[in-house]
Amino acid sequence: MSVRVLRTRLSRRACPRMCFSPHRIWLPVSRLAMRLWLVGLVVGWSMTACSGAWAQTTTSGAATGSDRMSDLPLVTLVERYLATTDRVQAEPWLRAILAHTDTSLARVSHLLRSYRPYGPAAVGMLPGQPVQVRGKTLSYGLFVPRAHDADVALPLVVCLHGAGFTGDAYLERWASRLGDDVILACPTFTMGAWWTRIAEELVLATINDVRATYRIDPDRIYLTGMSNGGVGAWIIGMHHAPLFAAVAPMAGGIDDVLFPFLANLRQTPVYVIHGSRDAIMPVQLSRAITSELTRLGIAHTYREHDRSHPHAGGHFFPRQELPALLEWLGKQRRHPYPRRVTVVRDASHLEDFGWVRIDATDRIAMFSERMVDHVDALIHNRVYASLDATITRPNHIDVQVTRVRRYTLLLNEALVDFSQPVTVVTNGRTTFDGQVSPHVEVLLREARRRGNADRLFPARLTMDVPF
Repeated sequence: MSVRVLRTRLSRRACPRMCFSPHRIWLPVSRLAMRLWLVGLVVGWSMTACSGAWAQTTTSGAATGSDRMSDLPLVTLVERYLATTDRVQAEPWLRAILAHTDTSLARVSHLLRSYRPYGPAAVGMLPGQPVQVRGKTLSYGLFVPRAHDADVALPLVVCLHGAGFTGDAYLERWASRLGDDVILACPTFTMGAWWTRIAEELVLATINDVRATYRIDPDRIYLTGMSNGGVGAWIIGMHHAPLFAAVAPMAGGIDDVLFPFLANLRQTPVYVIHGSRDAIMPVQLSRAITSELTRLGIAHTYREHDRSHPHAGGHFFPRQELPALLEWLGKQRRHPYPRRVTVVRDASHLEDFGWVRIDATDRIAMFSERMVDHVDALIHNRVYASLDATITRPNHIDVQVTRVRRYTLLLNEALVDFSQPVTVVTNGRTTFDGQVSPHVEVLLREARRRGNADRLFPARLTMDVPF
Protein backbone atom coordinates (compact mmCIF):
# COMPACT_ATOMS: atom_id res chain seq x y z
CA MET A 1 0.00 0.00 0.00
CA SER A 2 1.32 3.44 -0.89
CA VAL A 3 0.97 5.82 2.00
CA ARG A 4 2.36 9.31 2.14
CA VAL A 5 1.52 12.53 3.89
CA LEU A 6 -0.65 15.41 2.84
CA ARG A 7 1.99 18.04 3.25
CA THR A 8 1.45 21.67 3.97
CA ARG A 9 1.59 24.97 2.26
CA LEU A 10 4.22 27.54 3.07
CA SER A 11 3.62 31.12 4.03
CA ARG A 12 5.02 33.50 1.41
CA ARG A 13 5.56 35.99 4.18
CA ALA A 14 8.68 34.23 5.34
CA CYS A 15 11.80 36.17 4.47
CA PRO A 16 15.49 36.24 5.39
CA ARG A 17 16.37 37.58 8.83
CA MET A 18 12.73 37.70 9.77
CA CYS A 19 11.64 36.86 13.30
CA PHE A 20 8.58 34.69 12.77
CA SER A 21 5.79 35.18 15.28
CA PRO A 22 5.26 32.30 17.72
CA HIS A 23 1.58 33.19 17.74
CA ARG A 24 0.99 31.81 14.24
CA ILE A 25 1.42 28.12 14.68
CA TRP A 26 0.20 25.25 12.50
CA LEU A 27 0.91 21.57 12.00
CA PRO A 28 1.05 19.30 8.97
CA VAL A 29 -1.53 16.63 8.22
CA SER A 30 -0.96 13.18 6.79
CA ARG A 31 -2.73 11.36 3.97
CA LEU A 32 -2.73 8.23 6.08
CA ALA A 33 -4.52 10.14 8.82
CA MET A 34 -6.96 11.59 6.30
CA ARG A 35 -7.78 8.07 5.28
CA LEU A 36 -8.69 7.23 8.85
CA TRP A 37 -10.75 10.38 9.02
CA LEU A 38 -12.82 9.06 6.11
CA VAL A 39 -13.02 5.65 7.77
CA GLY A 40 -14.29 7.41 10.88
CA LEU A 41 -17.10 8.96 8.87
CA VAL A 42 -18.21 5.52 7.93
CA VAL A 43 -17.81 3.90 11.35
CA GLY A 44 -19.10 6.82 13.04
CA TRP A 45 0.25 27.95 21.09
CA SER A 46 1.08 31.28 20.70
CA MET A 47 0.39 28.88 23.58
CA THR A 48 -2.38 30.87 25.11
CA ALA A 49 -3.22 28.06 27.56
CA CYS A 50 0.25 28.16 29.05
CA SER A 51 -0.86 30.83 31.52
CA GLY A 52 -4.15 29.09 32.25
CA ALA A 53 -2.95 27.01 35.18
CA TRP A 54 -2.13 30.06 37.25
CA ALA A 55 -5.00 32.14 35.90
CA GLN A 56 -7.50 29.47 36.96
CA THR A 57 -6.23 29.19 40.52
CA THR A 58 -6.20 32.88 41.39
CA THR A 59 -8.58 35.62 40.26
CA SER A 60 -7.17 39.11 40.13
CA GLY A 61 -6.88 42.17 37.98
CA ALA A 62 -5.01 45.43 37.98
CA ALA A 63 -4.45 47.18 41.27
CA THR A 64 -7.26 49.50 42.37
CA GLY A 65 -6.90 52.75 44.25
CA SER A 66 -7.74 50.94 47.48
CA ASP A 67 -4.93 48.45 47.00
CA ARG A 68 -1.75 49.58 48.65
CA MET A 69 0.71 47.27 47.00
CA SER A 70 3.55 48.15 49.30
CA ASP A 71 1.53 46.86 52.27
CA LEU A 72 0.79 43.47 50.71
CA PRO A 73 2.84 40.38 51.55
CA LEU A 74 5.35 39.33 48.91
CA VAL A 75 3.51 36.06 48.29
CA THR A 76 0.33 37.99 47.44
CA LEU A 77 2.17 40.22 45.00
CA VAL A 78 3.69 37.20 43.26
CA GLU A 79 0.32 35.48 43.05
CA ARG A 80 -1.35 38.51 41.51
CA TYR A 81 1.46 39.13 39.04
CA LEU A 82 1.25 35.56 37.78
CA ALA A 83 -2.54 35.48 37.65
CA THR A 84 -3.11 38.80 35.91
CA THR A 85 -3.66 37.81 32.30
CA ASP A 86 -3.30 41.30 30.82
CA ARG A 87 0.39 42.05 30.30
CA VAL A 88 0.02 45.80 30.87
CA GLN A 89 -1.98 45.33 34.06
CA ALA A 90 0.61 42.85 35.33
CA GLU A 91 3.44 45.41 35.21
CA PRO A 92 2.48 47.32 38.42
CA TRP A 93 2.53 44.03 40.32
CA LEU A 94 6.00 43.29 38.98
CA ARG A 95 7.28 46.73 40.00
CA ALA A 96 5.82 46.24 43.46
CA ILE A 97 7.60 42.91 43.80
CA LEU A 98 10.92 44.40 42.74
CA ALA A 99 10.52 47.22 45.29
CA HIS A 100 9.40 44.99 48.16
CA THR A 101 11.75 44.77 51.14
CA ASP A 102 11.46 40.96 51.30
CA THR A 103 12.35 40.42 47.64
CA SER A 104 15.38 38.28 46.88
CA LEU A 105 16.15 35.75 44.19
CA ALA A 106 16.03 32.87 46.68
CA ARG A 107 12.77 34.06 48.28
CA VAL A 108 10.93 34.58 44.98
CA SER A 109 12.21 31.26 43.62
CA HIS A 110 10.82 29.52 46.70
CA LEU A 111 7.45 31.23 46.32
CA LEU A 112 7.21 30.30 42.65
CA ARG A 113 7.79 26.65 43.47
CA SER A 114 5.54 26.40 46.49
CA TYR A 115 2.78 28.99 46.64
CA ARG A 116 -0.02 27.20 44.80
CA PRO A 117 -2.21 25.20 47.22
CA TYR A 118 -4.10 22.07 46.19
CA GLY A 119 -7.28 21.22 48.04
CA PRO A 120 -9.91 18.48 47.76
CA ALA A 121 -11.00 17.77 44.19
CA ALA A 122 -13.21 15.33 42.33
CA VAL A 123 -11.91 11.78 41.91
CA GLY A 124 -12.87 8.69 39.93
CA MET A 125 -14.13 8.66 36.34
CA LEU A 126 -14.81 12.22 35.20
CA PRO A 127 -15.90 12.26 31.54
CA GLY A 128 -16.68 15.40 29.54
CA GLN A 129 -14.45 17.90 31.37
CA PRO A 130 -14.75 21.26 29.57
CA VAL A 131 -11.67 23.16 28.41
CA GLN A 132 -11.41 26.39 26.44
CA VAL A 133 -9.37 26.49 23.22
CA ARG A 134 -9.55 29.50 20.88
CA GLY A 135 -12.80 30.58 22.50
CA LYS A 136 -14.38 27.17 21.89
CA THR A 137 -15.44 24.73 24.58
CA LEU A 138 -13.84 21.36 23.92
CA SER A 139 -13.57 18.48 26.34
CA TYR A 140 -11.47 15.70 27.79
CA GLY A 141 -12.14 12.65 29.91
CA LEU A 142 -10.33 12.46 33.23
CA PHE A 143 -9.59 9.66 35.68
CA VAL A 144 -8.25 10.44 39.15
CA PRO A 145 -7.54 7.62 41.61
CA ARG A 146 -10.09 7.58 44.43
CA ALA A 147 -7.29 7.51 46.99
CA HIS A 148 -5.79 10.69 45.53
CA ASP A 149 -3.92 12.80 48.11
CA ALA A 150 -3.65 16.49 47.23
CA ASP A 151 -0.18 16.61 48.80
CA VAL A 152 1.20 13.80 46.64
CA ALA A 153 2.29 14.53 43.06
CA LEU A 154 1.09 11.86 40.62
CA PRO A 155 2.15 11.08 37.07
CA LEU A 156 -0.13 12.18 34.23
CA VAL A 157 -0.76 10.09 31.12
CA VAL A 158 -2.34 11.86 28.13
CA CYS A 159 -3.90 9.41 25.67
CA LEU A 160 -5.09 10.44 22.18
CA HIS A 161 -7.94 8.50 20.55
CA GLY A 162 -8.25 7.32 16.96
CA ALA A 163 -10.88 8.11 14.30
CA GLY A 164 -14.41 7.09 15.25
CA PHE A 165 -13.65 7.28 18.99
CA THR A 166 -13.79 9.92 21.72
CA GLY A 167 -11.66 10.75 24.72
CA ASP A 168 -14.38 9.44 27.02
CA ALA A 169 -14.34 6.10 25.21
CA TYR A 170 -10.58 5.87 25.63
CA LEU A 171 -10.97 6.93 29.26
CA GLU A 172 -13.05 3.84 29.99
CA ARG A 173 -10.58 1.65 28.14
CA TRP A 174 -7.31 2.98 29.54
CA ALA A 175 -8.22 3.83 33.14
CA SER A 176 -8.44 0.15 34.05
CA ARG A 177 -5.21 -0.57 32.18
CA LEU A 178 -3.09 2.06 33.94
CA GLY A 179 -4.12 1.34 37.52
CA ASP A 180 -4.72 3.51 40.59
CA ASP A 181 -1.48 5.45 40.86
CA VAL A 182 -1.80 7.50 37.65
CA ILE A 183 -4.00 10.38 36.54
CA LEU A 184 -5.30 9.85 33.00
CA ALA A 185 -6.51 12.56 30.60
CA CYS A 186 -8.09 11.73 27.23
CA PRO A 187 -9.05 14.78 25.16
CA THR A 188 -11.65 14.53 22.42
CA PHE A 189 -11.12 15.95 18.95
CA THR A 190 -13.27 15.38 15.86
CA MET A 191 -12.19 12.24 13.99
CA GLY A 192 -8.91 12.28 15.87
CA ALA A 193 -7.35 14.93 13.65
CA TRP A 194 -4.47 15.43 16.08
CA TRP A 195 -2.13 16.82 13.41
CA THR A 196 -3.99 20.16 13.30
CA ARG A 197 -2.89 23.18 15.29
CA ILE A 198 -6.11 23.48 17.29
CA ALA A 199 -5.81 19.82 18.31
CA GLU A 200 -2.24 20.48 19.45
CA GLU A 201 -3.50 23.41 21.52
CA LEU A 202 -6.22 21.18 22.98
CA VAL A 203 -3.62 18.70 24.25
CA LEU A 204 -1.58 21.47 25.87
CA ALA A 205 -4.70 23.10 27.33
CA THR A 206 -5.80 19.74 28.75
CA ILE A 207 -2.48 19.30 30.52
CA ASN A 208 -2.63 22.81 31.96
CA ASP A 209 -6.24 22.35 33.05
CA VAL A 210 -5.46 19.14 34.91
CA ARG A 211 -2.41 20.69 36.55
CA ALA A 212 -4.49 23.64 37.77
CA THR A 213 -6.54 21.31 39.98
CA TYR A 214 -4.33 18.30 40.71
CA ARG A 215 -0.72 18.09 41.84
CA ILE A 216 1.11 16.55 38.89
CA ASP A 217 4.75 15.47 38.92
CA PRO A 218 6.20 17.66 36.12
CA ASP A 219 8.87 15.06 35.42
CA ARG A 220 6.30 12.29 34.85
CA ILE A 221 3.98 13.52 32.11
CA TYR A 222 3.56 10.97 29.31
CA LEU A 223 1.97 11.20 25.86
CA THR A 224 0.55 8.23 24.00
CA GLY A 225 -2.03 7.55 21.31
CA MET A 226 -3.40 4.90 18.98
CA SER A 227 -3.88 5.14 15.19
CA ASN A 228 -4.67 8.82 14.47
CA GLY A 229 -3.73 9.32 18.11
CA GLY A 230 -0.38 7.72 17.31
CA VAL A 231 0.14 10.28 14.54
CA GLY A 232 -0.65 13.01 17.08
CA ALA A 233 1.70 11.51 19.64
CA TRP A 234 4.52 11.71 17.11
CA ILE A 235 3.80 15.27 15.94
CA ILE A 236 2.88 16.85 19.29
CA GLY A 237 5.58 14.86 21.06
CA MET A 238 8.25 16.09 18.64
CA HIS A 239 7.25 19.73 18.85
CA HIS A 240 6.87 19.77 22.65
CA ALA A 241 9.36 17.09 23.68
CA PRO A 242 10.70 18.94 26.78
CA LEU A 243 7.22 18.71 28.33
CA PHE A 244 7.13 14.91 28.32
CA ALA A 245 9.02 12.22 30.19
CA ALA A 246 8.25 9.80 27.35
CA VAL A 247 6.20 9.42 24.17
CA ALA A 248 4.52 6.14 23.16
CA PRO A 249 2.91 6.17 19.68
CA MET A 250 0.91 3.08 18.71
CA ALA A 251 0.02 2.12 15.14
CA GLY A 252 0.85 5.61 13.86
CA GLY A 253 3.36 7.25 11.58
CA ILE A 254 4.62 10.38 9.85
CA ASP A 255 5.96 11.17 6.40
CA ASP A 256 9.70 11.32 5.88
CA VAL A 257 9.63 15.09 5.22
CA LEU A 258 8.95 15.37 8.97
CA PHE A 259 11.84 13.11 9.96
CA PRO A 260 14.14 16.06 10.83
CA PHE A 261 11.83 16.85 13.77
CA LEU A 262 12.61 13.47 15.32
CA ALA A 263 15.87 15.06 16.50
CA ASN A 264 13.75 16.98 19.03
CA LEU A 265 13.25 13.68 20.88
CA ARG A 266 16.95 13.39 21.77
CA GLN A 267 16.17 13.76 25.50
CA THR A 268 12.72 12.11 25.36
CA PRO A 269 12.57 8.29 25.28
CA VAL A 270 10.13 6.73 22.80
CA TYR A 271 8.20 3.45 22.92
CA VAL A 272 6.69 2.38 19.59
CA ILE A 273 4.10 -0.39 19.08
CA HIS A 274 2.86 -1.51 15.66
CA GLY A 275 1.24 -4.61 14.17
CA SER A 276 2.95 -6.33 11.26
CA ARG A 277 -0.50 -7.13 9.81
CA ASP A 278 -1.82 -3.57 10.10
CA ALA A 279 -3.77 -2.84 6.92
CA ILE A 280 -4.72 0.75 7.85
CA MET A 281 -1.43 2.20 9.07
CA PRO A 282 1.20 0.04 7.34
CA VAL A 283 3.93 -1.20 9.65
CA GLN A 284 6.53 0.26 7.27
CA LEU A 285 5.72 3.65 8.77
CA SER A 286 7.02 2.70 12.21
CA ARG A 287 9.90 0.69 10.76
CA ALA A 288 11.11 3.73 8.83
CA ILE A 289 10.74 6.04 11.84
CA THR A 290 12.60 3.74 14.21
CA SER A 291 15.37 3.31 11.65
CA GLU A 292 15.75 7.08 11.61
CA LEU A 293 15.75 7.21 15.42
CA THR A 294 18.56 4.65 15.38
CA ARG A 295 20.51 6.74 12.88
CA LEU A 296 20.08 9.81 15.09
CA GLY A 297 21.17 7.92 18.21
CA ILE A 298 17.85 8.56 19.99
CA ALA A 299 16.75 6.11 22.68
CA HIS A 300 13.67 4.11 21.73
CA THR A 301 11.98 0.75 22.11
CA TYR A 302 10.21 -0.86 19.17
CA ARG A 303 7.61 -3.59 19.64
CA GLU A 304 6.19 -5.18 16.50
CA HIS A 305 3.43 -7.74 17.05
CA ASP A 306 1.81 -10.16 14.61
CA ARG A 307 -1.59 -10.46 16.30
CA SER A 308 -4.99 -9.78 14.74
CA HIS A 309 -8.30 -8.56 16.12
CA PRO A 310 -11.65 -9.94 14.84
CA HIS A 311 -12.84 -6.45 13.89
CA ALA A 312 -9.64 -4.39 13.54
CA GLY A 313 -7.26 -6.89 11.98
CA GLY A 314 -3.69 -5.97 12.85
CA HIS A 315 -4.62 -2.36 13.62
CA PHE A 316 -5.13 -2.56 17.40
CA PHE A 317 -3.35 -2.60 20.77
CA PRO A 318 -2.95 -6.18 22.06
CA ARG A 319 -3.43 -6.62 25.79
CA GLN A 320 -0.32 -8.80 25.78
CA GLU A 321 1.75 -5.67 25.12
CA LEU A 322 0.42 -3.85 28.19
CA PRO A 323 2.73 -5.20 30.96
CA ALA A 324 5.93 -4.31 29.12
CA LEU A 325 4.61 -0.85 28.20
CA LEU A 326 3.59 -0.07 31.80
CA GLU A 327 6.89 -1.30 33.18
CA TRP A 328 8.76 0.89 30.71
CA LEU A 329 6.65 3.97 31.42
CA GLY A 330 7.17 3.53 35.15
CA LYS A 331 10.93 3.88 34.69
CA GLN A 332 10.87 7.09 32.64
CA ARG A 333 11.56 10.47 34.22
CA ARG A 334 12.06 13.76 32.46
CA HIS A 335 15.46 15.42 32.85
CA PRO A 336 14.46 19.09 33.25
CA TYR A 337 17.93 20.48 32.52
CA PRO A 338 19.80 18.22 30.09
CA ARG A 339 23.29 19.32 29.15
CA ARG A 340 22.48 18.94 25.46
CA VAL A 341 19.39 20.24 23.68
CA THR A 342 18.57 19.71 20.01
CA VAL A 343 15.67 21.52 18.38
CA VAL A 344 14.40 21.63 14.78
CA ARG A 345 11.70 24.16 13.92
CA ASP A 346 9.51 25.26 11.06
CA ALA A 347 8.52 28.94 11.00
CA SER A 348 5.27 28.30 12.87
CA HIS A 349 6.88 26.81 15.99
CA LEU A 350 9.43 29.40 17.11
CA GLU A 351 8.86 28.98 20.83
CA ASP A 352 10.73 27.78 23.91
CA PHE A 353 12.26 24.34 23.78
CA GLY A 354 13.71 23.47 27.18
CA TRP A 355 16.43 26.05 27.90
CA VAL A 356 16.78 27.30 24.32
CA ARG A 357 14.64 29.23 21.87
CA ILE A 358 15.06 30.08 18.19
CA ASP A 359 14.01 33.72 17.78
CA ALA A 360 14.69 34.59 14.12
CA THR A 361 15.58 32.59 11.04
CA ASP A 362 16.30 32.69 7.34
CA ARG A 363 13.42 31.81 5.05
CA ILE A 364 12.29 28.35 6.13
CA ALA A 365 9.26 26.08 5.73
CA MET A 366 6.05 27.03 7.49
CA PHE A 367 3.33 24.47 8.16
CA SER A 368 -0.31 25.34 7.59
CA GLU A 369 -3.28 24.07 9.53
CA ARG A 370 -5.24 23.41 6.35
CA MET A 371 -5.25 19.93 4.90
CA VAL A 372 -3.85 20.35 1.39
CA ASP A 373 -2.27 17.78 -0.87
CA HIS A 374 0.53 20.09 -1.93
CA VAL A 375 4.25 20.17 -1.27
CA ASP A 376 6.16 23.41 -1.51
CA ALA A 377 9.84 23.32 -2.35
CA LEU A 378 10.87 24.32 1.17
CA ILE A 379 9.03 21.38 2.75
CA HIS A 380 10.06 19.00 0.00
CA ASN A 381 13.70 19.97 0.58
CA ARG A 382 13.28 19.96 4.38
CA VAL A 383 14.30 23.57 4.77
CA TYR A 384 13.97 23.94 8.54
CA ALA A 385 15.92 25.79 11.22
CA SER A 386 17.97 23.81 13.73
CA LEU A 387 19.91 24.50 16.90
CA ASP A 388 22.06 22.13 18.94
CA ALA A 389 23.36 23.49 22.28
CA THR A 390 25.76 21.50 24.47
CA ILE A 391 27.39 22.38 27.76
CA THR A 392 30.73 20.80 26.84
CA ARG A 393 32.45 21.81 30.08
CA PRO A 394 31.54 24.04 33.07
CA ASN A 395 30.22 27.42 31.89
CA HIS A 396 31.12 26.68 28.27
CA ILE A 397 28.24 26.26 25.80
CA ASP A 398 28.83 25.18 22.21
CA VAL A 399 25.97 26.02 19.84
CA GLN A 400 25.58 24.80 16.27
CA VAL A 401 22.84 26.42 14.22
CA THR A 402 21.48 26.14 10.70
CA ARG A 403 19.32 28.90 9.16
CA VAL A 404 19.12 30.65 12.55
CA ARG A 405 19.75 34.38 12.81
CA ARG A 406 19.02 34.94 16.50
CA TYR A 407 18.49 32.65 19.48
CA THR A 408 18.13 32.78 23.26
CA LEU A 409 19.67 30.67 26.00
CA LEU A 410 17.69 30.49 29.26
CA LEU A 411 20.02 29.82 32.18
CA ASN A 412 19.92 28.87 35.86
CA GLU A 413 22.23 27.47 38.51
CA ALA A 414 21.65 23.90 37.32
CA LEU A 415 23.22 24.82 33.97
CA VAL A 416 25.94 27.36 34.82
CA ASP A 417 27.84 28.80 37.79
CA PHE A 418 26.82 32.46 37.92
CA SER A 419 29.90 33.33 39.99
CA GLN A 420 32.11 32.52 37.00
CA PRO A 421 32.22 33.89 33.43
CA VAL A 422 30.14 32.12 30.78
CA THR A 423 31.41 31.44 27.27
CA VAL A 424 29.14 30.77 24.29
CA VAL A 425 30.58 29.61 20.99
CA THR A 426 28.26 29.71 17.96
CA ASN A 427 29.26 27.79 14.84
CA GLY A 428 32.87 27.90 15.98
CA ARG A 429 32.97 31.63 16.82
CA THR A 430 32.81 33.10 20.33
CA THR A 431 29.60 35.11 20.57
CA PHE A 432 29.63 35.75 24.32
CA ASP A 433 32.32 35.68 26.99
CA GLY A 434 31.59 37.35 30.29
CA GLN A 435 29.62 37.42 33.50
CA VAL A 436 25.93 36.52 33.52
CA SER A 437 23.91 37.81 36.45
CA PRO A 438 20.61 36.29 37.58
CA HIS A 439 17.76 38.74 38.18
CA VAL A 440 14.42 38.49 39.94
CA GLU A 441 12.75 40.36 37.07
CA VAL A 442 13.95 37.82 34.48
CA LEU A 443 12.90 34.97 36.78
CA LEU A 444 9.37 36.34 37.14
CA ARG A 445 8.89 37.32 33.50
CA GLU A 446 9.99 33.90 32.30
CA ALA A 447 7.81 32.10 34.86
CA ARG A 448 4.76 34.15 33.90
CA ARG A 449 5.38 33.72 30.18
CA ARG A 450 5.75 29.95 30.54
CA GLY A 451 2.79 29.67 32.90
CA ASN A 452 4.46 27.25 35.33
CA ALA A 453 7.35 26.93 37.75
CA ASP A 454 8.59 23.55 36.57
CA ARG A 455 11.80 25.10 35.32
CA LEU A 456 12.93 28.50 36.57
CA PHE A 457 15.36 30.68 34.63
CA PRO A 458 16.66 33.87 36.28
CA ALA A 459 19.01 34.71 33.39
CA ARG A 460 18.89 34.77 29.61
CA LEU A 461 21.30 35.46 26.78
CA THR A 462 19.99 36.48 23.37
CA MET A 463 22.51 36.49 20.55
CA ASP A 464 22.65 37.30 16.88
CA VAL A 465 24.37 34.65 14.83
CA PRO A 466 27.50 35.89 13.04
CA PHE A 467 27.64 35.38 9.28
